[in-house]
Amino acid sequence: MIIKLVVGQCILNVISAYAPHKSLDEEAKWRFWEGLDEIIRHVPPTEKLFIGGDFNGHIGLNAGVYDEVHGGFGFGERNGGGTSLLDFAKAFGLVVANSFFPKKEEHLVTFQNAVAKTQIGYIVLGRCDRGLCKDCKVIPGEILVTRHRLLVMDVGIMVKRRKMYAR
Repeated sequence: MIIKLVVGQCILNVISAYAPHKSLDEEAKWRFWEGLDEIIRHVPPTEKLFIGGDFNGHIGLNAGVYDEVHGGFGFGERNGGGTSLLDFAKAFGLVVANSFFPKKEEHLVTFQNAVAKTQIGYIVLGRCDRGLCKDCKVIPGEILVTRHRLLVMDVGIMVKRRKMYAR
C-alpha cells in the first residue's frame, strides 16, 4: 500500500510493507521483493520515500559490508531475510533508519513473545533524505497485534512559511 502526502512543497510517499514469513517458499519471497521494486520504481526521484513494515528478517547488530545502508545499531544476528532487506536498500539507495540510532534493547526489539525477542520491523528511507530522520525507535509500552511493537520515526521537514500582508 502506498500513500502520498503533500507537506508544503514536499511530496511524501509512505509505503506499508509486510514480507513473507521465513518459513514460506522462495517464490513467495521473490514475489514480495519484485512487487516492492515495482512500487518504488514509480516514485519520482523528486519525491520523498518512506517504507515501514515487518520485513521478517534480521539485519543484525553490525553493519558489516552494508555500512552505507546500516548504521551499526541493530539487534541480534543477521539472517537471509535481513540480507535481502539490506541488499534491496543498497540497490535503491535507501537506508534502514532504525539502525542509525544507538538505543537500549527495549527501543530496538520490534517483536517479542514468551520465547523470543527480535527486530523484524524497520523504517527505510532514501539515503539522500537520511537527514530528515531525527530519531527512530520502538515504543516499548505499545503492543500491537500479535506482540508486535510500535516503531516510530521523528521526521523534520522544513515547510516554507508564507508571509501574509494586510492592506
